[in-house]
Amino acid sequence: MDLFAIFGDLAFYVVLIVLLLAFLASAIKILREYERGVVFTLGRFTSVKGPGLIIIIPYIQQVVRVDLRVRVLDVPSQDVISRDNVSVRVNAVIYMRVVDPEKSTIQVENFLQATSELSQTTLRSVLGKHELDEMLADRDRLNSDIQEILDAQTDAWGIKVVNVEIKHVDINESMIRAIARQAEAERERRARVINAEGEQQAAAKLLEAAEILGQRPEAMQLRYLNTLATIGQEKNSTIVFPFPTELSQLLSGFNGNAGPAGNKPSS
Repeated sequence: MDLFAIFGDLAFYVVLIVLLLAFLASAIKILREYERGVVFTLGRFTSVKGPGLIIIIPYIQQVVRVDLRVRVLDVPSQDVISRDNVSVRVNAVIYMRVVDPEKSTIQVENFLQATSELSQTTLRSVLGKHELDEMLADRDRLNSDIQEILDAQTDAWGIKVVNVEIKHVDINESMIRAIARQAEAERERRARVINAEGEQQAAAKLLEAAEILGQRPEAMQLRYLNTLATIGQEKNSTIVFPFPTELSQLLSGFNGNAGPAGNKPSS
């Protein structure tokens, strides 16, 4: 009888120790540096604890762990019609983190899903107000606009949208060919404008040179002789010499003094 009593007392103490250890295991929680614990007492919010070692009352208090690290949320591709009626498929990535564990636990059931759904509708709404050229060339401003809208709407959930990046803007093949033709036409237009500006500047310089030469007839003669020298250096079969009016009159005067057959007049 004494042996059975000893074994009975030993079993009682073993069970008591096991229950005590189980109680302590459920009462002691360890939260990492990036975690916070939202404590509920009999279903009502009590406090936010952590990081480190926290103690709760088992079966009376419950702890919901909340991760405060930045999370990456991939927004699925969305069909967007731009303001100039171009259909494109756009996807984006969102960087977000929890700044208020209480709100992220109480105010919304699943803040990741809620933020994902909100980002999809916001992406379609914002990009639909812009033209295709702005989507391709001005992504920084579009990213900033989407971030501001998401950040304002998720503030009530204790969520901070850190950054938004539009990853891809996919265009169909026919639109790609149209954009290529538009780019080629734009390059041709710029080339023609540059040529026209060059012709205009050249004409202005020629007019300025003509005015300078017109003021000094000697300069015109020097320019004429320089042109003849340049033509003489080229291998041309026929060369036409245009005579200025003044030079023609001078030669006529010489011929008049020479007499017939080019002989000198007799003294």
